[in-house]
Amino acid sequence: MKKYYITTPIYYPSGNWHIGHCYTTVICDALARFHKLKGEDVFFLTGTDEHGQKVEKSAAARGVTPKEFIDPLVSRLKEMWEMLDVNYDRFIRTTDPDHVACVQHVYQKLYESGDIYKSEYSGYYCTPCEAFWTETQLKDGKCPDCGREVTLQKEESYFFRFSKYAPALQKLYEEHPDFLQPKSRVNEMVNNFLKAGLQDFSVSRTSVKWGVPLPFDEKHTAYVWVDALLNYISALGYGSEDDKLYRTYYPADLHMVGKEIVRFHALIWPAILMALGEPLPEKIYGHGWLLIGGEKLSKSKENARPELTDPYELVKRYGADAVRYYLLREIPFGSDGEYTTERFLNRVNADLANDLGNLVSRTQAMIVQNFGALPARGEEEGTDGELIALADTLFERVNADMDALNAPDALIHIFELVSRANKYIDETTPWLLAKDPAKKARLGAVLYNLAEAVRIAAVSLKPFLPRAASEILKSLSCDEHAGFETLRFGYLKEGTPVLRTPPLFPRIDIKKELAEVEALVKKVSKSEAKPQKPVNNPKVPEKKPEISIEDFAKVELRIGEVVACEKVAKSEKLLHETVKIGEELRSVVSGIAKFYTPEEMVGKRVVVVTNLKPVKLCGVLSEGMILCAEDANGNLSLLSPERVTASGATVR
Repeated sequence: MKKYYITTPIYYPSGNWHIGHCYTTVICDALARFHKLKGEDVFFLTGTDEHGQKVEKSAAARGVTPKEFIDPLVSRLKEMWEMLDVNYDRFIRTTDPDHVACVQHVYQKLYESGDIYKSEYSGYYCTPCEAFWTETQLKDGKCPDCGREVTLQKEESYFFRFSKYAPALQKLYEEHPDFLQPKSRVNEMVNNFLKAGLQDFSVSRTSVKWGVPLPFDEKHTAYVWVDALLNYISALGYGSEDDKLYRTYYPADLHMVGKEIVRFHALIWPAILMALGEPLPEKIYGHGWLLIGGEKLSKSKENARPELTDPYELVKRYGADAVRYYLLREIPFGSDGEYTTERFLNRVNADLANDLGNLVSRTQAMIVQNFGALPARGEEEGTDGELIALADTLFERVNADMDALNAPDALIHIFELVSRANKYIDETTPWLLAKDPAKKARLGAVLYNLAEAVRIAAVSLKPFLPRAASEILKSLSCDEHAGFETLRFGYLKEGTPVLRTPPLFPRIDIKKELAEVEALVKKVSKSEAKPQKPVNNPKVPEKKPEISIEDFAKVELRIGEVVACEKVAKSEKLLHETVKIGEELRSVVSGIAKFYTPEEMVGKRVVVVTNLKPVKLCGVLSEGMILCAEDANGNLSLLSPERVTASGATVR
């Protein structure tokens, strides 16, 4: 079986998400789904980049540890991917123990081979980008990527012999012109970096403590970008005793990245792999940005207003498939794309509501009304052959587009079939055929052809619009998990039950919707214009009545270990934990699902109120309470013992 390994860059989980953040991951999800439907063995990786100065400073500003700061943000990111139907095979965190071990293994190997050496670093550092620049690379004295201020940093550091691999990198681009795409990215790497000469760069820090300690010098931590790049192999077990996944899937078929981080992936990453003696990825693709008003979506530029671009709000308002479709269809692959609310709504109405939704509704209604189930195929007449040929050859065109990493063209070809099927309805006039009993067989043939066109379009749309495709296939009593092997005209059998479903994409009143969005923006802007309390003046908790020491002594607090955890089915806020307290197992329900995933909870040691009266929450028994701290913004952090403490220990 052919394998396919695809990765997104791992994300700094800032929590300030906009629709542009979703672009890379949604593209990769569609590609992964497509290759799985082709019958390939796919591994799709995404995750979070959690070390470095940016996290360290943000955590310190909030008075929490970096891990406490980052955990709820990671949970929120996972929630976003779930909401957008992103189906990854692993979500890696750079704080995962196996990743940390891999980073240390790689540094040790490079140190022993002489590819890492100690010196002193002096350079300009951009904290938000976690990137270093020479003075000549700065733009108006600021970071050339994000335009923010940089700081001159000097410290003892270990360096990677990047310059040593310049000839090999030059040869790579000469002999493998398709290694990096699109072509414009190659020109940038060759002209701006390789021809200018590669300089050895710093790969460790003494000033940043929140990172992976170097195994040969623990006062140094790994440079966050090298740490982050290594996730592509650490996730597969590179350097560990169990490297089966690495031997199965690596080298990667595709690293998909945004154009602003191409140099890390297209120069630094290959050089590190060369130094390790490991194969290079097959392809790196640096896609463009999503723009508003000609500028990249950015919270710092305040052009990514949450009322307009927050993916949570967009999915809540219009559905996951609508957001996925806009990202995959509207943005020219490899180039920048423009986002406006009006363009988004027009695209959803034109393609999803008018074309696809209308075709599905009309086909279902006519079959149910006239036959009750799928009629016989019948003989071909008139323009039947044109529709059938377009449906039968659709996969060839879509497959070629996806092999070229061109999702917009793949969708264009699928919707050519949808449009042709709508035209076929106008040509064959089934509503007139239904009035003539002598034309019953012809009506059946027309409706069979339409049902097959709808089915083939739905199967082809599964990587892009998984929810809508599933609903369409279920309405035709088809296996919603079937792959592309079913993309042949005539697959449906006479008598197959056909169901009528609610509209997949209800038509949006664009004028009304734009007015509502504008009113929401004005309302939020007016609220923001009001004097705000200083950030460092958090809300003072309401003072509780005084109690005696005897009252407090009635509360029994003990250390517990979470041995199992799951979401409570009927609630978005609740987790159900099984907590080991000494030799006893307790069922506890906690309202922390927005801040911790079930996977993160397992293994944590927590403080539990053990003498609360048992209650049922959403039908689940709760025999205690796990204690958390709450900040002024309502964020929760678990209370845990400072040192490893035995389960069952009493808290005094």
